[in-house]
Amino acid sequence: MNWRKKSKNDWGRLGLISNSWQKKTLSDFIYFKNGKKRPSITGDIPVYGGNGILDYTSESNLENAVIIGRVGAYAGSVYYESKKLWVSDNAIAAKAKDSSNIAFIYYLLKNLRLSERQIGTGQPLLTQNILNNIEVYLPSLEEQCKIAEILTTLDARIFENKKINHHLVELARSFWQERFSSKQPNGKLGDIIELFDSKRVPLSANQREKMDKTYPYYGATSLMDYVDDYLFDGTYLLLGEDGTVIDKEGYPILQYVWGKFWVNNHAHIMVGKNGFTVESLFVLLKNTCVSSIVTGAVQLKINQANLKSVDVYIPQKEELDNFNSTIEPIFDQLRNLYDEIKSLTTLRDALLPKLMSGEISVAD
Repeated sequence: MNWRKKSKNDWGRLGLISNSWQKKTLSDFIYFKNGKKRPSITGDIPVYGGNGILDYTSESNLENAVIIGRVGAYAGSVYYESKKLWVSDNAIAAKAKDSSNIAFIYYLLKNLRLSERQIGTGQPLLTQNILNNIEVYLPSLEEQCKIAEILTTLDARIFENKKINHHLVELARSFWQERFSSKQPNGKLGDIIELFDSKRVPLSANQREKMDKTYPYYGATSLMDYVDDYLFDGTYLLLGEDGTVIDKEGYPILQYVWGKFWVNNHAHIMVGKNGFTVESLFVLLKNTCVSSIVTGAVQLKINQANLKSVDVYIPQKEELDNFNSTIEPIFDQLRNLYDEIKSLTTLRDALLPKLMSGEISVAD
């Protein structure tokens, strides 16, 4: 498969091929439907809302559909599920009419930046009417399938790498459990961590909007943005300080990060000491329930003092050195796969608008 960039003579209006790309409204080839309140019965069918999978149920109201956030902060977000699913009432489901390619429709909707088409200020809203009347240029079904094939191939590799990384973390976690889960605590977390919270600097959305997107900007639970400068350079562990600080089992929300990056003031920043690497500290905390140190009813919080007071088992130097050697290659592979994910994501995001505008043609 070769990609050919079109000359200006090849392009139709808006850089599209006029003889094969037809002007359409979304309602011409997509059927939109609001979701319904999710059932309470648990199962293995994903329940999608505006922020992705919310839960699992035993019932489905759709199959092979695109999900679009309808209301609130996630209005305009776009997801795709090829199997059975339930679309909740804070989302809109999109299905292909006639023979249009549903995977192509997913990428087309992602490229439309639907979050910029919201109405309302207090409670942003995206309606079926807004979606139905959006005008696009649509390629032939053959070209839809080829475009979708390129993008889904990239996304499949990204997904596979993420799945492998999840298993790598679980493998390292199981090694700790096998060796040390039967041991009684003999120290405090404060004995083995060094905190760098004083170096944190929050940046507002307005500040970040004016910056070049070069270095990762992390919040309490995830990568939030990219900025034009960095505060840290190296390998660190981030632990959510306020907001979402624990998972449903009571374990801390952790981010294993490396390279140059910026962190806001909602995550603790730490490395290990007294024989603990960042990696062994990460695995220890992955096996440590911290629900007892969380404070706050509305806004959950883990403060420094409570964090340092957590009871932990600290292995002897020889057994800790041995454990560090065991997990080192696991984290080497994890970082390599993550870097590949980043490269593939960059490639996909660069290709998406060019393929969707017809600027790049997909030819056999």
